[in-house]
Amino acid sequence: MNQIQRRFVGRIAGATALAALLPSATSAQTGWPSKPIRFIVGYPAGGLADALARVYAEFIGQTLSQTVVVDNKPGAAGMIAGAEVAKAAADGYTFWFTLAGTINQNRVLFKKMPYDPDRDFVLVSALDPGPLPLAVNATSSIRSLRDLVELGRKQRVTFGNYAPGSLPHMMAQQLSARYGMDVDAVPYKGEAAMWVDLASGQITTALGSALGVVPHLQSGKLRAIGVNTRSRSPLLPDVPTFEEQGFSDPVFVLQGWIGMLAPTNTPRDIVQRMSDLVQEAARSPRVRELNKTFGMGAAPWSAAEFAKMHLETKPRWIELARELNLTLD
Repeated sequence: MNQIQRRFVGRIAGATALAALLPSATSAQTGWPSKPIRFIVGYPAGGLADALARVYAEFIGQTLSQTVVVDNKPGAAGMIAGAEVAKAAADGYTFWFTLAGTINQNRVLFKKMPYDPDRDFVLVSALDPGPLPLAVNATSSIRSLRDLVELGRKQRVTFGNYAPGSLPHMMAQQLSARYGMDVDAVPYKGEAAMWVDLASGQITTALGSALGVVPHLQSGKLRAIGVNTRSRSPLLPDVPTFEEQGFSDPVFVLQGWIGMLAPTNTPRDIVQRMSDLVQEAARSPRVRELNKTFGMGAAPWSAAEFAKMHLETKPRWIELARELNLTLD
């Protein structure tokens, strides 16, 4: 096979993979929605995925004149929720709010999953979670990521993460593997309890959403020592990025997403309508205020944009999880 043939085959393979992530051409039943819609969230109330699901549910429910229920199904690194969505009828009444890790890193974390992340879902839209600040207790002597590294070389530090296999979990593993730290990655079923434990001194540090940590920063209980964005966040202009502090490994700049997915074979017109509603909701005053308050400035990705982005970034997440030897069974 010559170079031109290889390039042609590669393009065909890429197009085929992209098509698999997009909705089928099946038409929706007339009268959708004729009953309540469920947004299933794989994490407890109080975290960013839950907050976004609720604010979007409110707008979409009002726009459609139909009830949209947010149903929290935490546990098993998001897979309890994923399994329920995968088994749900593909009729446009069940959608899943989840994180990149549940779709990507769980393939490495677990030998067996209750769903096929590539086959069982169609991508609807994705949201930028904004900056993820790394914080410590305000009474701590740690004032930078470098300080944390130096402490971790002398004694064990505990690093809170909002889900197994999440970006904070991978960062804890990288600090241990690359920088010679003694790090205990402490998993939580969401953010709320993690930040409470950090504020009470139960753990050394934690990484999570601005929505979760900002109230604790404002109360003076926590202090942010770094963010994972490429440039400083307008929300925390005095907090240096990890790159500024000399940490440029991929895990310190990797950007995640919060995605809305639906069961495979959900009718294309319903998927497109829901994707459009997410875009419309993002322009509403309440969502815009939420985005501004917590530094989430980017507009949601459409179904097609989400599929393209996912195909481009999925290999990086999976490769990094394998390099860090993340496993849970």
